[in-house]
Amino acid sequence: MTATARKAPIEAAAQPAPSGKVVPLGRAPVSRIDLGRIAANLARNVIPPLVVLAVLLAIWQVSCSGAGAPLPPPTQIWADSSDLIAQPFFNNGPQDIGLAWRVLISLERVSIGFGLAAVVGVAIGALIGQSIWAMRGLDPIFQILRTVPPLAWLPLSLAAFQDSNPSAIFVIFITSIWPVIINTAVGVRNIPEDYRNVARVLRLNQLEFFLRIMPSWNSSCASCCRRRRPTSSPACASAWDCRGWPSWRRKC
Repeated sequence: MTATARKAPIEAAAQPAPSGKVVPLGRAPVSRIDLGRIAANLARNVIPPLVVLAVLLAIWQVSCSGAGAPLPPPTQIWADSSDLIAQPFFNNGPQDIGLAWRVLISLERVSIGFGLAAVVGVAIGALIGQSIWAMRGLDPIFQILRTVPPLAWLPLSLAAFQDSNPSAIFVIFITSIWPVIINTAVGVRNIPEDYRNVARVLRLNQLEFFLRIMPSWNSSCASCCRRRRPTSSPACASAWDCRGWPSWRRKC
């Protein structure tokens, strides 16, 4: 290779690079509200149910307008109940209150009953999921009690509490606790062995295991569900499925 050939790449590298061309960036497109599309979506989703409801009310009105009709027509129902709908917050006594107060009382009972069922059910489910002896001792009792229909608990609760309010809360509690117990127990029993080994290494007691290991497993299970990959975590599907009770018994 000659000296001229060796100097050629060196001179080429020493030459300054061409100046870059500045390209102005355009403005970001401003999102505009498409009123036409919104109106079309509303018309497509709202008008068909309204048309069907109007047709059903018309059939009801025509079929029940006669003298010997078994049901009152919608116009008569509206005339008799318009005051209750227009004034839902009146209070004329313990047995004469508006619809809004009745709805709030029902929501209060549901929140108290289900809240108690969640607290008690999670505690019992965690105990059953951790202890094989607790599962064997409580499983026959739960198998009998969970098959009792909700209406069968109502007269028993009325006879026990002698009041409608605690009776209603008890019925809500006793009918909603079984899915909580089942799902919690299945989720606890499906905690991977790696998590349990970490708890043994750290020498965690049962309370610390419940407060530290279980929340971390639940967070990973929830992220798995958000990614829509239930096959990567079997407990993710069984912990939130009420049908997990038979599988729980088989795994024990």
